Amino acid sequence: MIRTFFRHLGESLKSLKRNGWMTLASTSAVTITLILVGIFLGVILNVQNLAQDIENDVNVNVYVVTGTKQKEMDSLEKELKEIPNVEKVTFSSKDEQYKKILKAMGKEWKMIEGDANPLYDVFILSTKPDSKKDKQKVIDAVAKKASALEHVQKADYGGMKTEKLLKFSSNVRLWGFAAAALLLFVAVFLISNTIRITIISRQREIQIMRLVGAKNGFIRWPFFLEGAWIGMIGAIIPVALVVLGYPKIYSVLMRTLAQSDYKIMSVNSFILQVAPLLAIIGIVIGSLGSIISMRRFLKA
Repeated sequence: MIRTFFRHLGESLKSLKRNGWMTLASTSAVTITLILVGIFLGVILNVQNLAQDIENDVNVNVYVVTGTKQKEMDSLEKELKEIPNVEKVTFSSKDEQYKKILKAMGKEWKMIEGDANPLYDVFILSTKPDSKKDKQKVIDAVAKKASALEHVQKADYGGMKTEKLLKFSSNVRLWGFAAAALLLFVAVFLISNTIRITIISRQREIQIMRLVGAKNGFIRWPFFLEGAWIGMIGAIIPVALVVLGYPKIYSVLMRTLAQSDYKIMSVNSFILQVAPLLAIIGIVIGSLGSIISMRRFLKA
């Protein structure tokens, strides 16, 4: 049985070489498809992650103007505590903000330490519910009053962004999956054509094998493995792009989100989820294309 498997494996590799140009076309289709699928997955997963962060964020971040003295800071804190629906006021210095970013981003952010630190001191306002207002209106009112106070640079909150981002996330997920499904269909079609050409070129050999008693399962295996090889080879570049490219994208985007409570998927989490998935999808669409072709030439 092991000897038979390796024989089928060898036949599948020979067939890849024999149909060089069609193999290249199919492999290229799988590669392009999986690159686009990887992009769609990256956007979908990260938009969803940001939407959840904003939805769960019930705090208002009040950024203090750089250079504000301690006496003015104490006065501002007192004013913030007097804002209606503010339950708790927590102070976080720019050094503490820096440590939080350093923990998320890694050692590359050490260059901004000390006087080079561009971050703001922040008051984090926790809001309490109001029976007369919904959560979004409470946060909006708190942020508006906080931003109007002296020595306040700006006030950020989830508020109105939540509903818009959730709607955007839903649309991205819907159209992303639809586009990915269309691309996968095209890849399967190209692979099935490649396998079909191989079967046609070996049709006489297949007929002889059937005449001497070879079962359909024995005949199918080389073609099935050929499709899997095409999918596997086509997945190499997309997986490499995920492993090498996402850390760079993460670094750039996290600089933009530096002092907010929002974040995109961590490098390890994204790679561990998406890279194996792309490899599996490649093998599956390759094998599926092979099965579709064989059904037209071999009886079940």
